[in-house]
Amino acid sequence: MSYHLSGRSLVELLVSAICASGGSAAAALAQSPASIVGRVTAETGIGLMGADVAVSGTQLRATTDDHGEFRLPGVPAGTIEVRARRLGFRPDAVTLVVPQSGTESVNIKLAVATQELQTVMVRGQSVKYTGRLAGYYDRLERRTGGVFITRDMIERDNPRTLNQLLQRTPGITTFRQRDGSVGMRMRDRSCAPLVWLDGSALPTGQVDLDTFEPSTLEGIELYLGSTGAPARYSWSRDLSNCGTILLWTRGSDTDVPHRQVSSPTEIEALVASLAVFTADQVDRPATLDPAKPLVIPYPPSLFAAHTRGTVVAEFIVDTMGNVERNTFGIVASTHPLFADAVRTAVLAASFSPALKQGKAVRQLVHQPFEFTDQK
Repeated sequence: MSYHLSGRSLVELLVSAICASGGSAAAALAQSPASIVGRVTAETGIGLMGADVAVSGTQLRATTDDHGEFRLPGVPAGTIEVRARRLGFRPDAVTLVVPQSGTESVNIKLAVATQELQTVMVRGQSVKYTGRLAGYYDRLERRTGGVFITRDMIERDNPRTLNQLLQRTPGITTFRQRDGSVGMRMRDRSCAPLVWLDGSALPTGQVDLDTFEPSTLEGIELYLGSTGAPARYSWSRDLSNCGTILLWTRGSDTDVPHRQVSSPTEIEALVASLAVFTADQVDRPATLDPAKPLVIPYPPSLFAAHTRGTVVAEFIVDTMGNVERNTFGIVASTHPLFADAVRTAVLAASFSPALKQGKAVRQLVHQPFEFTDQK
């Protein structure tokens, strides 16, 4: 036995069911809690890590990530106040009207509250590249030939496939073959280019580009003609005539290891209990020992790509002038490799300790660094 309901009858049944439940289902359908996404920055525009973000009068809160970004789901509709604070900066808040559903964006700038030390300039000098990527970095720095696609460019574009990334390069044509693989041609040539992976030649003939995940690549070199490729990667003229692709993968020599960083909340508690002082609470702030200058090597991959950047580090200097290792953290950074270079140097640095009423005391330090490839 079967039953048939007209569209009108079905609607009537649904309305009856909703009314019987007191309208809660209708309310659930009508409302979907909104979300707030945003970024907390310093006045310079650099994202602040570890900032606390909260909606006033609620339990909603979040902590900013490495880029100063945050997300607050389940925000009630109406006029709300979003507050942001971070140790070393003046708290601030913005007011916005949240709709019944959807996503609202907000940016909050915080002014510096504590005295920072003078910015340490890290100037790029001639870098001697070593390791498996030495040749790639050297060519990337000189840019004497070829087309370079760096890791930063890959991450910025965030392509799903290598084919999607390469087809944006002038002179490159990609196509889908009968077997489903992706092929490439350079400057309208009818033959496939030579492909090298980490210095090793792949079999001649067609190579399926989409077997390589863009997120695993540190860099790509494209040589569109029969000449121009480094001599080491040039075979006979017949084979090199179709162009050359050099793929370089990421690895332990290109990626920053995970570092345990200090919690701004824990340091804030130390400052509140007067176990640690800020620069404006002491008579003489902690300063770098001029007899032992910081030695900070410029990250090779960033120097080769002519990438400049900024880092603001946060740490506690003890009464002996040493940095307390478990308190080191990054307030802001434009690149993880810059942050790691600073971390290594600061943990080995010596300071003149802060003085308060003639006695050496522990002090929270905010130290800015600027990396520039200008000599």
